[in-house]
Amino acid sequence: MGNSYTRLFSLLLILVLIVPLFAQSTHEDDRIYDAVRTKLANDIDVKGGGLDVAVKNGVVTLRGRVHDEKAREKAEKITKKIKGVVSVTNELHLVGQD
Repeated sequence: MGNSYTRLFSLLLILVLIVPLFAQSTHEDDRIYDAVRTKLANDIDVKGGGLDVAVKNGVVTLRGRVHDEKAREKAEKITKKIKGVVSVTNELHLVGQD
């Protein structure tokens, strides 16, 4: 019976140590999401209020349509400058592209 208590204790210890890491990651992702949305929406070239932004573990994915290549490139550049961003996956397309 002592062996099962040891296993249970080990499992609980692992959970106590790992769960805060997930919570911290989610909080950081939320902060990054807010910062990206704000910066892109306020940029005169990007006009990114309607773009989709997803963040997971600091990796940002941009989706949607922009009017020209300059806006596409600038959206990625702006996003990369935000603190905590690990990488950017730019899936933005030009209006009229299929």
